[in-house]
Amino acid sequence: MITGVHALIYSADAERVRALLQDVFQWPSVDAGGGWPIFAMPPSEVAVHPAHGAEPRQELFLMCDDLDATVAELAKRGVELAQPITKQPWGVVTAIRLPGGGELGLYEPRHASPLTASQHDHR
Repeated sequence: MITGVHALIYSADAERVRALLQDVFQWPSVDAGGGWPIFAMPPSEVAVHPAHGAEPRQELFLMCDDLDATVAELAKRGVELAQPITKQPWGVVTAIRLPGGGELGLYEPRHASPLTASQHDHR
C-alpha cells in the first residue's frame, strides 16, 4: 500500500530552492544519485476539497505551530512572504516566495489534525 508522499517543486532556480530546504528549513536529505538531493519532509496530512467548477489542482502547504514566530525566523534567514498573512476559519495563512519564482503555502492550522490526534492515540 501507500508508504509516503513524494512532493515535487519545479523552479527556474532549483539550486536555490534546494538551498532553502537544506539551509533554511534544515531538512535532512539523501543523494539519490548524481548529486540529486531528496529531502525528508515533516509528517504530512492530505485533505480533499471540492473544485466547485474550477479546474482540479493540487497545492502544497507547510504547517507550523506559530505562524508569527515562524515568519519572523524565516525573515531572519532571508525568506520573503509572497502573500499577506490572513486569518481564515481553519487557520492563519500566508505563502513564502520561492527562489526562481512561485510560492509555497505556509499556515498555522486551527482545525483538528490527524497528526495531533494520532499523537494522543499513542500515549
